[in-house]
Order: sequence, then structure tokens, then C-alpha cells
Amino acid sequence: MPRGHHGDRVNGVLLLNKGEGASSNRELQTARRLLNAAKAGHCGTLDPMATGLLPLAFGEATKFSADLLHADKAYRAVATLGVETDTGDRTGTVLKTHEVSVTLDEVKAAAAKLTGPIKQVPPMYSALKRDGVALYRLARQGETVEREPRLVTIYRFDILSLDGNTVEMECVVSKGTYIRTLIEDLGHLLGCGATMSALCRTRVGDLDLKDAITLETLEREPDAIKRRAMLRPPDELIQSLAPVELAAAETERFKNGQRLALHLAERGRVRVYGPGKELLGTATVNERGVLAPERLIATD
Repeated sequence: MPRGHHGDRVNGVLLLNKGEGASSNRELQTARRLLNAAKAGHCGTLDPMATGLLPLAFGEATKFSADLLHADKAYRAVATLGVETDTGDRTGTVLKTHEVSVTLDEVKAAAAKLTGPIKQVPPMYSALKRDGVALYRLARQGETVEREPRLVTIYRFDILSLDGNTVEMECVVSKGTYIRTLIEDLGHLLGCGATMSALCRTRVGDLDLKDAITLETLEREPDAIKRRAMLRPPDELIQSLAPVELAAAETERFKNGQRLALHLAERGRVRVYGPGKELLGTATVNERGVLAPERLIATD
């Protein structure tokens, strides 16, 4: 691979199993250093206390990072009933404590009320910005600002167990959902408050935690080529799009940004390949079956 000023042209996706305590950006920069990659980005952050699936994109794969930002996500979480904190999780300052006297059936019934389309007020301790300043920075200064409720969808909210004041759960949610806030809302419905004490992301779109590796696994491999072999191809991020394969002549026109009247049956966004199964990029197909290039993979 040709070497750039700040690393090599490394293209691919690393499914990282993030550990607890590190920021998503720190994990990204460590992986980037281990792979000596010139360009890198993550596909949706995890808070430092959270663990689980953190997809990292390198090189040309970064062009498709936004597709995962809009994907549904699945989590396993643990909530502590009877406690409310300023951050909505165990890292914050305890604001209130309450007696807890609920049954498993009552917790499941409350979760059912929070399933489906709901309005959720984003937490102050979040990376959302107000006038260019992250809300968590304002919160650390003791400020609270009005936040507009956002419509999110809770596709699944399964309560797995209740042990004393500890609740284990699994959730499948739409983009923009805060599990901390979902747990706080659960506590409010139960009348005893709740805070998040553990969170693990198990799925992002079609990507699954069971296929992820840790940074330690990457570090243990001394051979740079074998490290890069742990990367998945860039199209791992766009598997939800229908594939379209082009012939050689069509491939050259597509690479040059030309629209192709192919009378395709597909509609909407698609992923496009050349005759050698080489990913060319993404495109849109209009109602007449015309293929219009969208994001193209750079080639030498």
C-alpha cells in the first residue's frame, strides 16, 4: 500500500469489542496506530463506561460510516432501581434514593409502556450541542438547558430478571435513543427511580458483537500484514443495501460519475460492484431504473 504522510492507505472495517473505561476516540486512535492507517473514523460512539460493539472504519470505508449512524442498535443493560443520579448512570452523583418494592411483572409492564414510538428528552450529559457547546460541558458547569423531546422507537424492551433492586434487560432501539434515559423513564413509571449501572452494545445494523475482536487481540499480533487481515471489507457497512453488478464497460462509466440507464428493478440506494466483485461505491436508482453514482470508492 502506498504510504501517506501520516500513515498508509488502509481500507476496511474493524469490528471492535470496546472495553470499559476508555473513550471511543481513544480506542479509535489506538487501532489507527496499530494499523498505521492514514484515515479512520468510528460509526457511532459509546460512552467510556459502556462496552461492546464499536465499528471502526478506515480509508475508503469511512465514506459509508454515516450509514451505521442511522442503523438500529441492540443493547444489554443493567439498571439499579431506587437510585437517581445526575448523569443517569452509575458514574454520576447520587441525587435521590428511594425504597424499592416492585415485582418482576410490574417491571415488565412498565417496560411494555415504553415500547414502540416514544418521545425522549436527551440527557444533559450527552454530546449534543447547544450554540456549539456540548451539553455535557454545560452540565459540568452546573447549567441545565431546555431540550426538545425527540421521537425514537423502542422495537424491543425485554426485562430478563429482577434480583433485589437490580434489573437486567435487552433492548433494540432506533437511532438517537439513549438507554440511560430509557432506564430513567422506567424508574419514573415504577415510582422508585432508576439509574444505568452497565451497558453493552451487541448489534449495530447487521453487525454483531460475536464477530468483534478486542484491542488486545490486535496488539498481540506482531505482524502488520496479519493485523490488517483482521479488517473486514468496506462493504460490511452497507450490507443492508441491495447489490448491483456492472459489466466492464458500465463499470468505467460509473467510475467516471456517469448515470446509467440500466432499467434496474431495484429502487432507492444500492451498493455497486464491478465484474470482479470489486466494490465501486453506492448509488441511487430512480423510478425509471436509472443508476446514479452517490459515493465512489477511490481507485489508483
